[in-house]
Amino acid sequence: MFLTTQMSLLLNTFKKSRYIALSLIIPGCSLLNGSYQRNISENIPTISNSLGGNLGRLETTRYLETENPDGALVEASPYIMVDQFGYRPQDNKVAVIVDPQQGFNAADSYTPGKVIEVRKWSDNTTVHVGAPKSWKNGEIQASSGDRGWWFDFSTVEEPGHYYIYDSETGQRSHPFLIDPDVYYPVLKAAVRMFYYNRSNFPKEEPYADPRWTDEASFIGPNQDTEARFVDDKNNEELARDVSGGWWDAGDSNKYVTFTSSVIHQLLDAYKRNPDAFTDDFNLPESGNGLPDIIDEVKYEIDWIKKMQQDDGGVLIKVGTIDYSGSTPKSRDRRPRYYVGACSSSTIIAAGHFARVASVYNQFAPLQTEIPELTERAKKAWDWYQNNPKRDDCDTQEVKSGDADRNLEEQSGDAVVAAIYLFALTGETVYNDYVKDHYQEARPFQKGDSFSIYSAHQGDALMFYTTLANSHPEVKQAIIERKTNEAQQDREFYGFQPEQDLYRSYLRDRAYHWGSNFVRANRGSSNYDVVVYNLLPNREQTYTDAALNTLNYFHGVNPLGMTYLSNMYDYGAENSANEIFHEWFVDKSPWDNALTSPNGPPPGYLVGGPNSDYTGNYPPLQNQPIQKMYADWNGTTLEDKSWEISEPAIYYQSAYIKLLAHFVGNSQSQQ
Repeated sequence: MFLTTQMSLLLNTFKKSRYIALSLIIPGCSLLNGSYQRNISENIPTISNSLGGNLGRLETTRYLETENPDGALVEASPYIMVDQFGYRPQDNKVAVIVDPQQGFNAADSYTPGKVIEVRKWSDNTTVHVGAPKSWKNGEIQASSGDRGWWFDFSTVEEPGHYYIYDSETGQRSHPFLIDPDVYYPVLKAAVRMFYYNRSNFPKEEPYADPRWTDEASFIGPNQDTEARFVDDKNNEELARDVSGGWWDAGDSNKYVTFTSSVIHQLLDAYKRNPDAFTDDFNLPESGNGLPDIIDEVKYEIDWIKKMQQDDGGVLIKVGTIDYSGSTPKSRDRRPRYYVGACSSSTIIAAGHFARVASVYNQFAPLQTEIPELTERAKKAWDWYQNNPKRDDCDTQEVKSGDADRNLEEQSGDAVVAAIYLFALTGETVYNDYVKDHYQEARPFQKGDSFSIYSAHQGDALMFYTTLANSHPEVKQAIIERKTNEAQQDREFYGFQPEQDLYRSYLRDRAYHWGSNFVRANRGSSNYDVVVYNLLPNREQTYTDAALNTLNYFHGVNPLGMTYLSNMYDYGAENSANEIFHEWFVDKSPWDNALTSPNGPPPGYLVGGPNSDYTGNYPPLQNQPIQKMYADWNGTTLEDKSWEISEPAIYYQSAYIKLLAHFVGNSQSQQ
């Protein structure tokens, strides 16, 4: 094996971008007729071993023969945006071509040629030719600081790998796949985020990739199996087993209130597309006859059971009382504490227990748990009704987020619990509660897209309209409210071409901490119009709004990046390399997907652009709001990178629910 300066450059290029952008002589490749002849698959292990093993996991499908005047392989342009995973054959497909004008990349420029091509990945055959169309006659979009063009190639439907090519400028897009099942592997990666975020659970091969194995966390003395009450830390008699469940986000604490939307959205995702959720997601429970998403929900519900007291009240939170964590999490020896029962956590748990009990009825191995869950739901309901409503239970001595919910939110969550208790039991008391209180749910209080902030409340109301014996006048009021919103609120509903160069509009004020959560919920809220057949003559505009949201997450955005972590092995050539997470911290082996030995696991959805960022990271100053994001996990607390790149279980569930609508799984039909 010969090593040259050029080969060292090759390694650096591999690490940086996963595609070749240099004119190099590579063993196994020969220069023929102005393009490289691709034949490197058998050489990857040799190159990898000679250079420290860092290339061994690269997929050779990242290489592309593309002609250019220099006869070299061409790097993908950062300004031809496509969904880097791809598209289903029947869906609209539009590339966004960008000329940046403001922000960090304002010094760059790009004007496309008059003709754009779609080419096959395998042999560069042109399959479609068209002209790019200027967006709003060259107007600069304020929120992104960009102007651009759209290139529609929806007529390309034959399954296969493709790329967009500008023959006049010699620029190309990232490659992408057209296939009915294109999003199925992505769904698996996204669901497996919950496995990697399990607390008190070992991540072992073969279920965990060797890069992300670790022993069980927080199971030592005074940790989750024997956590102390935070208000009486030295009282051993109050020690409690609160093990299980998921870390909430990038922090390793666990909050019942922060699961308010998570359980319901995961179950909604399964309900909408059960064929997508098979029993082979490589979880420890895989092969047990249950869909793996149900296994994952059960892992969380079993923890919430442990958080319920004998009187029905539910503890609000478990965690540490300082920020001095360790990585990997199995090394974190800090004592753990729980916070007492609160009305907010109790009413949320009531809704969870009732909803899960109804779902468990579909699965014979779980049906024996239904009586217990029903009793737990009723006891939590009664505790909520008979105890003071409080929004000050969490002093935040246990870090780090404030787990309290205001009284208005709790009233809406009581409607959610009543709906699922009625669905489970058929008892009039819960149905009548819905009748008397349904207008306390957020869609009737705030009117924010039914609702993008408390999506589980709007989802529960729509579910109520499907129940036998629901009050007709309530059902009618809910449907009318949703339908009127869908028809009248053009900022939230439908696809309006003039609103956003990147085809996935959000109001400027929605670009706050966790904007990707809002975006995902907006997509699902649009698709609910289709699911419930509210406006059958206008289904395409709501479908487009939902699909465009997915495309935005997958690369059609001002950064040209996939907002999921480390998705190189799934087809995305520019995904999130760093995320704020106690495990995957700066300068650790899990720091960066390209420059660290391991990087973070695949599939974590990051928080997204945040125009309200309060940290001190210079690249995030004075950017257009859609560019208020950095692929970075921070080095100090002052950086506050959690306001930008932190994942969260509620971001994840919102994305999974949206994605599930469009996941094909042809194998499940065989």
